[in-house]
Amino acid sequence: MIKVCKFGGTSMADGTNIRRVKAILAADPARRYVVASAPGKRYSGDQKVTDLLYETLDEVREGGHVGEAYAKVCERFRGIVRELDLSLDIDSLLEETARAICREGTYDFAASRGEYLIGRILAQFLGMPFIEARDVVKFDACGKLDARTYPLLQAALKGKKNAVVAGFYGEDAEGNVKTFSRGGSDVTGAIVARAAGADLYENWTDVSGFLACDPRIVAGPAGIRSLSYKELRELSYMGANVLHSEAIFPVREAGIPIQIKNTFRPQDEGTRILPITKYVPSGRPVTGIAGKKNFTVIYLEKSLMNAELGFALRILEIFRRYGISFEHMPSGIDTLSFVIDSASFANGVLERVLAEIGEAVSPDKLEVFDDVALIAVVGHGMSRQVGIAARIFQAIARVGVNVRMIDEGSSELNIIVGVDSKDYECTVRAVYEEFFCDDLPR
Repeated sequence: MIKVCKFGGTSMADGTNIRRVKAILAADPARRYVVASAPGKRYSGDQKVTDLLYETLDEVREGGHVGEAYAKVCERFRGIVRELDLSLDIDSLLEETARAICREGTYDFAASRGEYLIGRILAQFLGMPFIEARDVVKFDACGKLDARTYPLLQAALKGKKNAVVAGFYGEDAEGNVKTFSRGGSDVTGAIVARAAGADLYENWTDVSGFLACDPRIVAGPAGIRSLSYKELRELSYMGANVLHSEAIFPVREAGIPIQIKNTFRPQDEGTRILPITKYVPSGRPVTGIAGKKNFTVIYLEKSLMNAELGFALRILEIFRRYGISFEHMPSGIDTLSFVIDSASFANGVLERVLAEIGEAVSPDKLEVFDDVALIAVVGHGMSRQVGIAARIFQAIARVGVNVRMIDEGSSELNIIVGVDSKDYECTVRAVYEEFFCDDLPR
């Protein structure tokens, strides 16, 4: 059996936590290949190494050399090497890295050095070979993962019983370092799992798997023992950030399960993420509830809109020119709404977009609703039980919240409701109580 293990930033935060990682790997010989994130926060108020590296490049661009931020990076890595009692010449490695950051001069390269440095340290501590990600993880000219990555990784892993692979980054078509989006070491771990033909991809973090909703809103929510790849996508997209939402794609194609585990409570079962062919529903119609705030809704009305060829296309072309993507597009026979992240409309963009929409399609009514929150109720069981939508809206009505928008996916996997942001928390609590607190009166 082969397991690939990815450890998050908290697991790499200091020498004590890295010793925990070594014990976890030693407990199961099947845990053969390791991917690690850059060191995260050690305590509240601490800084993540990746953030310090972004600041380092800012200092280089302003003054031509590394400064205070990089001094903090050096302090972190020297401390880890000291705590692990390693003979690694960390000073030379840090000096070489500083020169490289100044020479390369890109945020992607600077940010990648956290994973590179911790990878070098971890490999020596574990007594494993180190595989440099830019040699094996390739991006094409469009910035997408290049198919060459898998044979390159397979060749690099061949003959190695164990290895540490640097996470978060690779190399673009022009030979420059390119990173995934934040949290992208999760994606690297999934890529390594597929290349290694792993039986399981373990993603080790500081929580014991997914919870049915945000514990900052509901105290002690139920844990999710298993969910499907599709449910994971829906929940991750709507803010359940235990795992990078793109991490499922490499393993999904190979049918490799993912297990979310807690470095600090390795005995906990965690959450297993499975292809639908292997997924067994829990028996509850709803698997989880997630949501996000700060959306803007553009609402249009126009008589006989459905008969006007290219009506929506003209609006979408306006969004394209401004680099705006929409989250949802609920529609009726004479109505159309676009739900968009409010951050897209900074610096007067909204006013310009509305003016162009008015000119392009001459709507009978054009309105904007600000400060909208979206809440997704997700679960494969929803499609098999009558009255799920009714229960959702009855629960919301009981707490006196007005629903501003409804969007049900065609897969019947989720129902999304839009409410005023001020009603977000009480709406989440109401829906959670409806489906997860079985002892409540109905």
